[in-house]
Amino acid sequence: MRRIADYLVAYVKDSAQAVSSSWDAFWFTPADPSLLGVLRVLTGLMLLYTHAVWGLVLPEFFGESGWLSEPLVRSLTDGQYNYSFWWLVPASGMWAAYWASMAILALFTLGLWTRVTSILAFLVTVSYIYRVPPATFGLDQINAMLTLYLAIGPSGKVLSLDRWLAVRSGRTPAGRPRPLASANLALRLINVHMCVVYFFAGISKLQGEAWWNGDAMWRAFANYEYQSADMTWLAWHPRIIELMTHTSVLWEISFAALVWRPRLRPIVLAFAVALHVGIGACLGMWTFGLIMLVGCASFLPTEAIGRLVEALVPARQRARTASEVVPAIASPVA
Repeated sequence: MRRIADYLVAYVKDSAQAVSSSWDAFWFTPADPSLLGVLRVLTGLMLLYTHAVWGLVLPEFFGESGWLSEPLVRSLTDGQYNYSFWWLVPASGMWAAYWASMAILALFTLGLWTRVTSILAFLVTVSYIYRVPPATFGLDQINAMLTLYLAIGPSGKVLSLDRWLAVRSGRTPAGRPRPLASANLALRLINVHMCVVYFFAGISKLQGEAWWNGDAMWRAFANYEYQSADMTWLAWHPRIIELMTHTSVLWEISFAALVWRPRLRPIVLAFAVALHVGIGACLGMWTFGLIMLVGCASFLPTEAIGRLVEALVPARQRARTASEVVPAIASPVA
């Protein structure tokens, strides 16, 4: 009996150590921060676009006599306090606050003072969301999620003015940056969050009858409010509609399980591209589709992205002084 007990104790101890090692490796294995830099630029461009759109109707939403007054927002949120700097901005300072927000988002996108501007960009993003919650959607939530995790990680280490200035001054050697555990942590947070988003999106659909009988995709295609491409021809092909409906739900639910397997990951991500590009082309939700693909891009191999960025951003690898450095900042393509 004693030998069995000793065996069980050793087994539990070894299993616990294996789980602990796997946990540490998953979250804290140093990773090339190049992918984070790419995600920062893409997310920053989307933030600039979405907040520029707010600027087209700023008085209507954020003005003193806007559509969503403070008492109305309080009542819609059950009296809960919404953390937004807009509650502190006087009517005369509305445009000043808006342009200050745009400046912060621009600096974040360019990667200047990224350690500070990334945090400020997150505060700007959530402040807009909390000020007008009835007018925000999934795009705004994914914007906030990505910005938060980019603020946690070293997103300014690559493809940034911070990097260029550091290399030019000689504080940082030219060439690829060293792998960082904090970069991997930020990427893993995005990975896990995307898995949660897709899983709950899938199981929530199962509560609707249209997703069981296969009519859900047709209802979306036939809705003229969202229709940007005429897909009514699918009415004569119900089997295709049913296949699209069931495949979409199955993919969302299985995403969290399949995307971690290296051999299946390209297929899972390819389906993500097809799904979100299809949503953008057929239903006009381009911004939402693109920001979801930015989140999916967090699953791309960091080493390959690092080599790609290095090839697209030629820098003199042997630079010794500031005068020898040729600054180059590439513009990533989504």
